[in-house]
Amino acid sequence: MAMKKIEIMDTTLRDGEQTSSVSFSASEKLTIAKLLLEELKVDRIEIASARVSEGELQAVKDVTSWAKENDYLHTVEVLTFVDNGVSIDWMIEAGAKVQNLLTKGSLNHLTHQLKKTPDQHFKEISKTISLAEQKGIETNVYLEDWSNGMRNSKDYVFEFLEFLSTQPVKRIMLPDTLGVITPKESYDFVKEIKDKYPNLHFDFHAHNDYDLGVANVMEALKAGADGLHLTINGMGERAGNAPMSSTIAVINDFMPDIEVGVNEKVLYTVSKLVETFSGVIIPANKPVVGANVFTQTAGIHADGDSKKNLYFSDLLPERFGRTRKYALGKSSGKANIQKNLQELGLQLNDDDLRKVTQRIIELGDKKQVVTKEDLPYIISDVLDHTYEEKVKVNSYVLTHSKGLKPSTTVSITINNETFEENAQGDGQFDAFMNAIRNIFKRKDMVLPGLIDYVVRIPPGSHSDALCETIITWKDVKEEFKTRGLDSDQTVSAIKATEKMLNIIIN
Repeated sequence: MAMKKIEIMDTTLRDGEQTSSVSFSASEKLTIAKLLLEELKVDRIEIASARVSEGELQAVKDVTSWAKENDYLHTVEVLTFVDNGVSIDWMIEAGAKVQNLLTKGSLNHLTHQLKKTPDQHFKEISKTISLAEQKGIETNVYLEDWSNGMRNSKDYVFEFLEFLSTQPVKRIMLPDTLGVITPKESYDFVKEIKDKYPNLHFDFHAHNDYDLGVANVMEALKAGADGLHLTINGMGERAGNAPMSSTIAVINDFMPDIEVGVNEKVLYTVSKLVETFSGVIIPANKPVVGANVFTQTAGIHADGDSKKNLYFSDLLPERFGRTRKYALGKSSGKANIQKNLQELGLQLNDDDLRKVTQRIIELGDKKQVVTKEDLPYIISDVLDHTYEEKVKVNSYVLTHSKGLKPSTTVSITINNETFEENAQGDGQFDAFMNAIRNIFKRKDMVLPGLIDYVVRIPPGSHSDALCETIITWKDVKEEFKTRGLDSDQTVSAIKATEKMLNIIIN
């Protein structure tokens, strides 16, 4: 069977911008438009609604100016209205050449919103299309609320399509405006239309209110749809539109008779740029472009990947310019850790690997995922035990209140003898140190002086990252350093101090 080439129209800059609180600047629109056409290689882009604002007009001018210079002008489209030529004048000023004319695809919308008869509506549409043709503007037509039209007023829809078949229209667009139809309806409705009008070009425009956008797209394509409207990250009004990334992956993997020209390798790059410009964060578990979708967390999965890629599928991260990662947390096994060590160029013997694995599991109970960048810090912390553990900090309470000095109550065991002490200080850690000094005074021991205190987190980490505290101590003989590691800065300093206490006791 010969492959059918499907047109992909990206409407992130128009329908996607209807996402609540999203507004792209003119420069952002131009940057995204260039990426969509030049790098992602979609067939067409819808970039704005006519008559919205002066800022929108300038944004469209910028895009059309660039598009004209680079032979993309015929791929740039603008949503217009049946408004006696006002939208046409706006388009001429903006330099656009393709209008996507919004019309009523259900009798319910026509009767209650426009309060007009089909004949009146068709005559006004014909006049608008004729005016556009005179001005050198190509016309595509949206049948707004088409899905409900097919459900509730099918005779009207086919009357409308019969009228459009006589008009100089390049594409007829079938939107599930409210995101309400099922995959079966998507197939049945499109099939019925394509069977009656096999030579007309129909675009399918899915919304995602029931999370059926991609499934509906698949069925519309099976039924013969000629084009799709998609958005980056599934942006759009309410629950958004059918997402570009998932749809392209599904077509490429499960629809061998369908061909699209979209460059998969660029999907993630464009996705992250749109995330930055829009301020709408990509969910971590969003297919293809989410942060976690190519991350194995369970140790058994990492082990399986090392044995003939048992947990791989056709959805390989390299297709989208990404890499597979192995999370470090309480579900990690040695296989996860070994995968990360390989990436860092590190090797551990079996005993050290066991210790590091146990430490990561312990940290995972407090911090959901430990990053690869944390790993050298954890190794340093775990393997920095060249002493017999004779001092143990059992528990402590750290208090900090406005207007009161910080205080600490601490319990420690020294050579199997347990002590409790309370003290105040200039800060929580200072209060902790004062309590420890008081305990060691009872044993006629003097603590070394603290001469340097450095806190750092792994590069690229966030506020919940593991924190390494390195403290330099000085006693009568020499200077020495101890390290502590924890997601809490004060706790990591306490752990570094516990190591110091063991060193001086030993």
